[in-house]
Formats: sequence, structure tokens, C-alpha cells
Amino acid sequence: MNDFSVFITLRESVSLFSSLFEQSWILKTLAFAILVGSVMELLERSGSIDAFVAYMTDKTRLVDSPRSALLTSYFIGVIIFIESSITSLIAGAVGRGLCDKEGVPHAKLAFVCDSTSAPISSLLVLNGWGALLLGLIATQIDEGIIKGDSVSILIESVLYNFYAMSALVVTFVAIWFNIELGAMKDAKASHSQSLVVNTTQSNLLYMLAPITIMIAGVFFFLYMSGNGNILKGSGSSAIFYTILATLFFMFFLYIPTKQMDIKSFFIALYVGAKKLFPIAIVLLFAFAIGKVTTELKTGLYLASLANETLSVYLLAGVIFIVSAIISFSTGTSWGTFSIMIPVALPMAVGVDANIALAIGAVISGGVFGDHCSPISDTTIISSLASDCEVVEHVKTQLPYALISGLIAFMLFVGFSFIIS
Repeated sequence: MNDFSVFITLRESVSLFSSLFEQSWILKTLAFAILVGSVMELLERSGSIDAFVAYMTDKTRLVDSPRSALLTSYFIGVIIFIESSITSLIAGAVGRGLCDKEGVPHAKLAFVCDSTSAPISSLLVLNGWGALLLGLIATQIDEGIIKGDSVSILIESVLYNFYAMSALVVTFVAIWFNIELGAMKDAKASHSQSLVVNTTQSNLLYMLAPITIMIAGVFFFLYMSGNGNILKGSGSSAIFYTILATLFFMFFLYIPTKQMDIKSFFIALYVGAKKLFPIAIVLLFAFAIGKVTTELKTGLYLASLANETLSVYLLAGVIFIVSAIISFSTGTSWGTFSIMIPVALPMAVGVDANIALAIGAVISGGVFGDHCSPISDTTIISSLASDCEVVEHVKTQLPYALISGLIAFMLFVGFSFIIS
């Protein structure tokens, strides 16, 4: 980009990071990543996590095996579809204590959190994902590339989101039959620590109440940032303000009820944020790499190569693979959508292919590459929520993601023949 000049490259690198800090959504995402640590530390020090574990394992016996521990996080990930980052956070926070009690490796928990959050958010699009996709589709309609109603096209496209569907099925099967592939066989089991647990019902609420605030908060702030329309809300703003609101709520919940004193509250706030500060740095570098690949026009180049030898029967499969490569390289599915939808739709129109299938391939490829990428924000947040090293999470999740990706690719090729 800079004619191999070291001096100019250093100068442009400084300029690159300066430009990142000028973007509010990046600052909010970094702040969210740090403050997530504070929320999790407060939940743990309040004793509410231990109370929940005792309630689920000893009192009700709803969780009595590694399978049931992972299934709890799985269903939490599926039910809470509001925003992928919040989904991973809640599934990880709730599931970590259960997995420790049942001796389940944190790598398995991270796999479950990651494999439910983005897939379910991209399937049930009453969230920021739907807002972005609607905007991209509407732009193509306004430019005369395609015809129709953006909402109808998006709903039809979601039915072709084969990777999200296959990932959810593969994850459930892997949990139910305890299927361990590749590096997952070597993942070490976690061991619960001996802690004094307050198992009263009131103590259990110290976890459930903040989680309820997080769920409701995302909807509320999506509504507010979208001026009354959830589908037009800002995802980065919603998760940032939700975390702030949750911390304020926890302060006024824990301090007056003497669950924690002011000093211990702020110590936990600081310690939790400090733990996840390195994660925020990783995210910052991930954003920088994504911006560089965008400036290099990597996605457009790959799409142009695919367009040279394109068949209508292979179009959806090729779009899926190209989208996956771009998402893996940049670490962002949303960025991939922004790059590929303006490219994929003219390609589909040019060979008279199904528009919804092409959009579904873009969504699926974006989520697939995002799952495999070590610089993806959802990968990193799933790791931190599960207390698992990022590299270990990527290595252990990869075989399952590749299987889901292969299933999705075969479905895209098969449906291309059927529809065409």
C-alpha cells in the first residue's frame, strides 16, 4: 500500500489507529469488551453464580451431567437472539459455573457460545443484524439492481441461511453424543473451586436480575438509537449502553441490600476490567487488520476472480466460499455483508440466479468465516465469556465449523440446481 517504504508505513500505521479511535462504534465496542469483565467479576463475587450452580445441580438437579451443563448454555444462546455479543456473554456467564461443577472444558463452552450466538442472531433478524441487511438490500433496490420489497427479500433470504442452521444442528449433536473432534479431544476439563455458597433464593436473584436488565436493555437501546424502530438501531450503541445500565443497576442492587460494600464493588469493577483489557487490545488490532484488507479491496478482488468463471449452478456456492474467505481475513461478518451484497446481487442478476439464495450465501459465508477467524469479535468475546484462551477456542471449534460449512456448501449447490 505504501511502496514498501518503512517510514511511510509507520506513519500510515499511526494514522490508521488514529482513525479507528475517531469511530464511535469502535470505541463503544472496545469499552463493551472491557466492561464485560466488570460485570462477570461482580456476578462471581456477589455469590450469585455459585447460588445458581447450587440451585441447578443440588436443589432441582436439572443439571447433573456434562451434557446438561452444555445444553443449558446452548438453549440460552438460542433463546436470547437479541445481539450476538450479549448472547455469548450471558451463555458464558451462566454456563461457566455449571461446566466447572461438571468438569467440562471451557473450550467446549466457548464452542457452544460461539456456535449459537451469531447463527441465531442471523436467523432471527429482529436485531442489529436485520437492520444492517435491510439497509444493504434497500440500497440495491434504490439503485435499480434488483426489484421488490426489502423486508420480503430478507425474510426469504434467511430461509437459505444454511450455515447458521447446520451450525446449530451440528452443535446440538456434538453436545448430545459428546462428539470430540481434533483439538477438542485434548481440551482439559475445568475443576470447580471450593467456595462458600449462599443458596438462598434471594441470592440467586442477584444474577437473574442483571441478566434480565441486559436482555431488556438491548431492546430498549436499539429502540432508542433507531428513533422508535428497533431494526434501525445501532448494535454497538445498544450493547455499550446496556452494559453501563447493567453496572448501574448492579450497584443499586448490591450496595443497599449489603450483598457487597462500596469498596469491594469498585475493586471488583476494576479487577474485572483489568482482566479483559488485553482482549480489547486484540479487538483493536483485529479492527485495524479489517480496515487494511478493506483498503486493499481484498473482497472485491476475490469477487472479481469468482465472477470470471461463474456458472449459475455454482453461483451460490462460490459466493458462500468467497464470503467466508473475506470474513475470515477481516474478522467481521458485518463487514463481509457490506462488501459482498453489492457484489453478489449484480452477479446473481447477470446469470439470472435466485436473489434470495445469493443473499443467503453471503450471510452464511460471513458467519462461517467469522466462526473460523481468530480475529473475529464474536470469537474473542465467546472466549472471554467462557474463560478460554482465544487460540484454544479457535483450534477446538474449527473441525465443527468446517463440517457445518461443508454441509452448507452442498446445500447451496444442491438448491442452485433445484431452483435453476
